[in-house]
Amino acid sequence: MKNLFLTLSVFTLTLGACSDDDNNSQNNPSAPASELKLITGSNTSGKVSFTNLLETSPTVKSLTVSGLDSDGTYYDSTNDQLIVASRTNNRLELYTGLKNAIANNTDNLTLQFFSTSDFNNAREIAVVGDKVIVTQDQSAANGNVNKLVVYQKTATGFQLLNSYTVDFKVWGIHVEGTTFYAVADLTSDIVVFNNFFANSNGAITPSKRVTIEGLVRTHGITVSTLDNRMVLTDVGSAASDTDGGVIVINNFSSVLGSTANLGTIALSSQVRLYGPNSKLGNPVDVAYDNVTKNIYVAERLNAGGQLLVFANPSSNGDATPISSRAELGVASVFLIRK
Repeated sequence: MKNLFLTLSVFTLTLGACSDDDNNSQNNPSAPASELKLITGSNTSGKVSFTNLLETSPTVKSLTVSGLDSDGTYYDSTNDQLIVASRTNNRLELYTGLKNAIANNTDNLTLQFFSTSDFNNAREIAVVGDKVIVTQDQSAANGNVNKLVVYQKTATGFQLLNSYTVDFKVWGIHVEGTTFYAVADLTSDIVVFNNFFANSNGAITPSKRVTIEGLVRTHGITVSTLDNRMVLTDVGSAASDTDGGVIVINNFSSVLGSTANLGTIALSSQVRLYGPNSKLGNPVDVAYDNVTKNIYVAERLNAGGQLLVFANPSSNGDATPISSRAELGVASVFLIRK
């Protein structure tokens, strides 16, 4: 397949000696980072992209996966394992050889193993320890069932552990220990499951569901426990490439704890980034760096797909991205640092 990323612009970030991402934080976040890497997936190109953000001038490397449409990515740099949720093949796929491919400037990932086909129309994955959670978004092909599927990753494959149905349309998810966060797509709501992995198979109900005032349609979600901060994306109208936004909720645990089940997180508890300068139309996924405080957004619609980077906003308003790059069909973003 022709490399669809040859025409992509290279973006440069000014990074301090200490940078960290929320999901792979060090106990001492001020220590110099040995790794700071960005992985994205696309639902049109059959590619994932890799960027080493510690390079003086970070360049984008593109690598081929087995299906055109991928909607969730995760990279374990210690074991050099890339996990992709393939909407083309309706399965989890684990690839190896990324480090070697980058070192030798080749497009040569190895599909090591893949899961059974227990979902259709995947939208996101979240990983904690050896567990991988996949969201299945309702569609005619799956009987309009919204589902959360949990696998255990072993040395030789993915073992299906649990399959849960939920009464909300799924998209973005985030897991911290045994606490599971999800957006309720087509609404302004987020949901929380405490002791998520203790649930038995079948229909499950969130521990709490709250509405985010002023948000039109939730999609991307991430939580920084070190910063006590949640970051959400709002795609607004799916047909508009100008009405999207990013919402930051500081002191998140206190805000959530003081909001009753089925209550509302008020505008006064949010910092909102919206406007034409932001290039936000359909921001479908988000990652956060808890040292630089940068927010990485997979913007799916504007200009056919862009990877946008913002400084964490301190006040409401419009903002121009720190950097942006064209990325065809970008649908997921994952940041790792050590």
